[in-house]
Amino acid sequence: MTATLTKPASGPEAPASADVVQPVSWRGPITYAVLGVIALMAFGVLAEGGRSSILGLSYSADKVQLAPLEVPSRTVAILLSLLCLAIAAYSAVKTSRGRRTPVWLGITFGVSFIFAFLCWAIAGTGGISLVGLLQGSLLLAVPLVFGALSGVLCERAGVINIAIEGQLLAGAFLSAVVASVVGNPYVGLVAAPIAGAAVGALLAVFAIRYLVDQIIVGVVLNVLVIGVTSFLYSQLLAPQQNVLNTPDTFDRLKLPLLGDIPVLGRVLFDQSVIVYLMYATVIVVHIALFKTRWGLRVRAVGEHPQAADAVGINVNQLRFRNVVMGGAVAGIGGAFFTLGSVGAFGQEMTAGKGFIALAAMIFGRWSPLGALGAALLFGFADQLQSLLGIVGTPIPGEFMLMAPYLATIFAVAGLVGRVRAPAADGQPYVKS
Repeated sequence: MTATLTKPASGPEAPASADVVQPVSWRGPITYAVLGVIALMAFGVLAEGGRSSILGLSYSADKVQLAPLEVPSRTVAILLSLLCLAIAAYSAVKTSRGRRTPVWLGITFGVSFIFAFLCWAIAGTGGISLVGLLQGSLLLAVPLVFGALSGVLCERAGVINIAIEGQLLAGAFLSAVVASVVGNPYVGLVAAPIAGAAVGALLAVFAIRYLVDQIIVGVVLNVLVIGVTSFLYSQLLAPQQNVLNTPDTFDRLKLPLLGDIPVLGRVLFDQSVIVYLMYATVIVVHIALFKTRWGLRVRAVGEHPQAADAVGINVNQLRFRNVVMGGAVAGIGGAFFTLGSVGAFGQEMTAGKGFIALAAMIFGRWSPLGALGAALLFGFADQLQSLLGIVGTPIPGEFMLMAPYLATIFAVAGLVGRVRAPAADGQPYVKS
């Protein structure tokens, strides 16, 4: 029994040996090859020659000024596409030998493909700011990260959390109202996780105590929160806008020295308190899940609740706490919509971000760091379509609006491959 709990079935903490042949899927190499060919033909061979692409590397107010990067669009796109095809070939060789493609190689492929596309998309235009692109991507990813971490906390314990959308919206609503009434955004930030935890508690009561289908409960809670917040908005917030819906937003806090690093300094270390809180939350959740006794118990409950119960772990109590905790984390992400961005609550302002956060959790393989990377990818796709719509590209505007959602679907269906959720995920536990 001890061996069962101390050797998790999956997760970043599991040791990987190069000598062990593991079951692999050909989905990755095939996807890499298809994308590589598309990049080579569309962004390179068939692209118009003689044009250049310009990427801005700094703002005029930055202490360190870098000249814009100007490159020949077609040439760079072809070189990056050939690198993508080389990675696809290497991935195919690894797969034929029963090995998995290293994660860093997949990241290299993604970066190469994106920059090949970017060179083609902005060729002949005035260019775009790389700093602005990265900064906007990070900000758009913030609620996705908190939502994905909420899903990780719940599903690692064996409870499916479809209610992330409702938890984000509840956090956005209560944070705006409290911050407006009190006149302090920090108090609103404290109220946000309370709203998210309340939605999480409802999910826990119905799914864990009354054994209602977890997916149905999550969907119903999303509809409930949308209905309640929309009613309160129309009846209270809209008539008393100046009193109940004018919260102050957080100012930027530039970290000394780190904020002056070229390019990345302004992107990572010149942000609001919610962004810094996101960094801390990712680190804390990762360490707690994979480096502590509590995390071992959570993963044991999510993998084999009967075995966890046999060694004295209260399965349903742990699940209840994790679901409430996950709701609180999502509530903080909701506060970003009002206190970190817009400065007022709007009806259904989360706009499906909870479901994209759920996809980020799956794409990140139920890992906090993986969820962070996936959320940043989706945020990047969202910001990219906004910037390309401004500078003018050969891509139809309707397709650009679909880009973030297409990236979500494609990433989960095409690049994740065969991943395994915690074995007891979604299964109610009744002690025999």
